[in-house]
Formats: sequence, C-alpha cells, structure tokens
Amino acid sequence: MDLSQHVAGCLPSRTPGAGVAGVGAAGVAVVLVNLGTPEEPTAAAVRPYLREFLTDRRVIETHPLLWRPILEGAILPRRPADSAEKYASIWGTGGAEGSPLLYWTERQRDLLAEELGGGIEVRFAMRYGSPSLRSVLDEIHAGGVRRVLVVPMYPQYSATSAGTVIDELARWTLAARDQMEMRTLRSFPDSPAYIEALAAALEGHWDEAGRPNFEGGERVVASFHSIPLAMHEAGDPYRGECELTGSLLRERLEIPEGGLIVTYQSVFGRAEWIGPATIETVGELGESGCARVDVVCPGFAADCLETLEEIDILNREEFTGRGGGEFHYVPWANDRAPWIAALVGEVEARLGGWVAL
Repeated sequence: MDLSQHVAGCLPSRTPGAGVAGVGAAGVAVVLVNLGTPEEPTAAAVRPYLREFLTDRRVIETHPLLWRPILEGAILPRRPADSAEKYASIWGTGGAEGSPLLYWTERQRDLLAEELGGGIEVRFAMRYGSPSLRSVLDEIHAGGVRRVLVVPMYPQYSATSAGTVIDELARWTLAARDQMEMRTLRSFPDSPAYIEALAAALEGHWDEAGRPNFEGGERVVASFHSIPLAMHEAGDPYRGECELTGSLLRERLEIPEGGLIVTYQSVFGRAEWIGPATIETVGELGESGCARVDVVCPGFAADCLETLEEIDILNREEFTGRGGGEFHYVPWANDRAPWIAALVGEVEARLGGWVAL
C-alpha cells in the first residue's frame, strides 16, 4: 500500500510552535546524512571543512597528540588550496548552482518526502560542514519530533562512514535530557532494489553506447572509496560489503568472470590502503590497449568531488593518456528513479511500527 495514504492518520496533530516534552511525541522524521561539502570552492572555505573531517578519530585513528601537529603544520596550510582548485572544476555542474553533493542531496530529500507523504518530516544533514547532524536533530526535536530514522547515505558500511554518523547520533543522545527514539540504516550492499538501480544505469548507458565487448578486453570498473589497510585488518567489514555488491552486480548483468573489476579510490597520506587502486587499474587497462572502460561508483549516492573530478577527469586522463580508448563514467544515483525507489524501500522497511504500512 502507499505509505502516504496511512501516515497522516497515525500521527497526532502538533501544537503550533510547541517543542516541549510530550507535544508531538509520536512525530516521525527521517534524516538523510551525507559526508559534507565546503560552502565555496575556496581555500578559506575548504580549510574548516577539512579540519573537521580530519580530526574525526574514526577517519584518522592516529592519536591526536601525534596527528594534530601534522594536520595543523603540514596539511592544512597547503592542502585546502589544492582541494579548492579541484572543487572549482566541478562547482555548478549537473544542474547545481554550487556544490553537486549538496544539490543532489537536497534533491533526494525532496523526492523522498514526496514519496513518504506529508505526515513524515524529511530532512538532510552533513556529517562534516553544514547543515550539521547535531543542528538538524536539535531542530526536529524542538519541533516536537520524538522518533527519528537516521539514514547514512552509504550503501556499504565502514566505521569511517556510517560508523561516524552513528557516533555523532550517539553524542547528541548523550547530551539530550528528553531523548528521541532512534533508528539507523546500517548498510544495504545486497539490497535487490539497490543492485537494480546500479544495473539500470549501466543498461541505460549500454542502450546508447552498446554493451561492452568483454571477450575483446573491454571492462566495467566498479570503483569504491578506499579505507586504510590497517582498518580492514582490524575488522572493518567494508571491503567484504563492496565485493558483495560487485559480485551481485556482475551476476545481475551477466558479465563474464573478469569483466567487472572492483577497485578502490580516494587514498590519502602514506599509509597502505585496500586495493586495487582505481587509477592504477585504469592506467594498466589503457596500457594493455583496452578499447573501452565503463566506470560506475556504487558507493557514492550523489555525484561529488570523488566522482566528477577524481573519476571523470583524473581517471579519464590516466586511461586515455596511457593508450586506452573510450572512457565512460556512468552515474547511477542522484535523482534517477530506480535509485529513489531503492531509497524509499529502505526507508519504508525501517519505519514499520512507527507508521501504518
């Protein structure tokens, strides 16, 4: 049944402007949480964003007494200008007036709200930058909400991604006197609707460009964000969930063994990261004379710096510059209908008992 037909009758009416305990206690909200973005493609705007990101102990596990001098003395004086230049290269692309990540996250919030109906408040937050998760939780709490589903926008779980969102949620809860009832979406690497959204994007691309000639050496690359090898060896389940997604996507598209390669991108610093590295893989494919590579990024629910600049610019240059033929970056999420349907399904599945389904 259509969720929106039943929500309004389940929720009590709210007293306008009331935010005290007991008012609207059954109000339900959904908060989508993505990584974050600087407000402008400038070094001045990137610096505080990077500082917040790189001081998260889930992201950088080195003790602060050792890490902060490196961060403040070597990284933050130099890296913001380089990052700002990269942000500038993708700022305003894909219909966005500014940050593509912000634009697509807002768009997903709007589409999800339409599907869920007016009885559920749908918001978005950024783990780093603005609007912060804490500020959004404060606002919905003040509006009378006492039940919230927090949705980290990461199909594969890592302590460095969904884990840090849940940490922040826990910190808000620890500081709250009148706590909310909370649920989270951990991950969905094998969700049939999610796999279908990935497959639909590639099949749509193939309708125009033709299916790759896998027997002739053409390849699909599924590129995920990397994590340090030490985190993987310490028990982070991320790599296994990425490989599961890649395997299910290959099976769904009936790609022969070896035709789809799972790789990892966006490494940082001198530590060893899980691989194979995307940029090294596409470079090797180029050197081998690969006539075509289609790259999809299953772990990114919204186009951002990592997809638009790192993949569609840097990796494209690496592949073609080393002798490769056609390079295709294939977006799969943003506001595409199969992805929104998958997102709605994941959210609805976790609202059971709070709203009539």
